[in-house]
Amino acid sequence: MTRLTHVFTRFAVVVSEWTGKPAIFVLALCSVILWGATGPIFHYSDTWQLVINTSTTIVTFLMVFLLQNAQTRDTRAIQAKLNELILTSAAENRFVGIENLDEEDLKHLDRLVGKAAKRQQDQFEGKDEGRVEQSRVIVAKSASKRKRRRVSRAASTKEQSKTAASSRKPA
Repeated sequence: MTRLTHVFTRFAVVVSEWTGKPAIFVLALCSVILWGATGPIFHYSDTWQLVINTSTTIVTFLMVFLLQNAQTRDTRAIQAKLNELILTSAAENRFVGIENLDEEDLKHLDRLVGKAAKRQQDQFEGKDEGRVEQSRVIVAKSASKRKRRRVSRAASTKEQSKTAASSRKPA
């Protein structure tokens, strides 16, 4: 089975590369023109129409599977590369594996990323200086509060240890 999969993959790669070339498009176009030109010879019969319908249906049917295989592999390779970039950069790891989310979750995530990109663009253009300064103030206040809490906890711990030590001393 693995060998068959490998053979199919190689075949799909070769055919998808081959069919994507301009010469193949020109060949298909010439085939349709030739078919159209033979219409008067065959008196535009049902058989004449059936030839083009059948041949295009068969080619389309087979190409769907080959191109889907190639596209799926390409998508997986791109996802693996993007995941590697995300994991080795400062980007947020929460984006790894989002291709498995449902459509509604992807739309929500897209809106969030769009808003973040807009904020980033506004900051870059200097339009958002007030918000940037406000964010800096909030961050500074938050850091100050954390520092006060640490100092307060340290002081209360010292008081508790002094109280505990004095209560243990004999009077």
